[in-house]
Amino acid sequence: MSQLFRRNPLTGHTLVQILIYTNLALFTLMVLHGTILGLGMGTLLNPPTPLLRAWGAQFWPLAIHQGEWWRCISYAYTHGGIIHLGFNMMVLYQVGPMLEEEIGWSRLLTIYTLCALTATLAGYVWHPLVTVVGASGSIFGLIGFSVSYYHRMGGYQAIQRRNFMFQWAVMAFFFGLFVGADNAAHLGGALTGAAMGFVVPTTARNLRRTEKLYEILGWTCGLISIVSLLFVLFVRLGRVF
Repeated sequence: MSQLFRRNPLTGHTLVQILIYTNLALFTLMVLHGTILGLGMGTLLNPPTPLLRAWGAQFWPLAIHQGEWWRCISYAYTHGGIIHLGFNMMVLYQVGPMLEEEIGWSRLLTIYTLCALTATLAGYVWHPLVTVVGASGSIFGLIGFSVSYYHRMGGYQAIQRRNFMFQWAVMAFFFGLFVGADNAAHLGGALTGAAMGFVVPTTARNLRRTEKLYEILGWTCGLISIVSLLFVLFVRLGRVF
């Protein structure tokens, strides 16, 4: 089992590297900002809500009433402390390279971004006045995708991967009930990912057939994500600290 889930180094998995480094960079900037404001190193473990909002957290009243639409994406790159960030990046490091190698960067980024959107929409339905941060909605989406995708693929190794991912997702979901995690976002991301797992082709031939479509979708998702994060930076720099 340990051999089955042993991950390759990040070398060669360009998208996963970019995602992890982007999350780390945004968190570093937020902590530096908090330090400048005199909040101390407590920002590293538990950033205050106003600071999280200043660095792209989802808060639906701002997204809707002030037109800050970019929060629907940027929140997935903002984290509520080093432990939160570390846990999410560890899971992304474990799951991401395997999927990027299996389905390619464009499909992975499409799933990741779409799940971020549906996760925050689920949060809007469940708790529209709660400030939300974190990549876990997208990561649960990747796990949900893995469950349905490997189920369709069949074979001993694929079924093992499916079962492992399903068990992990169930345990994480119930753990979230006890620690107050945003399980609405987790569920929204997981269901969207699972649905995508029934759409993305499992054979090399059909993957090649849809390559152009997913390249367009992947570049579009990448552009939207970049613009969203640039809005966070420009709005932050445009205001007095």
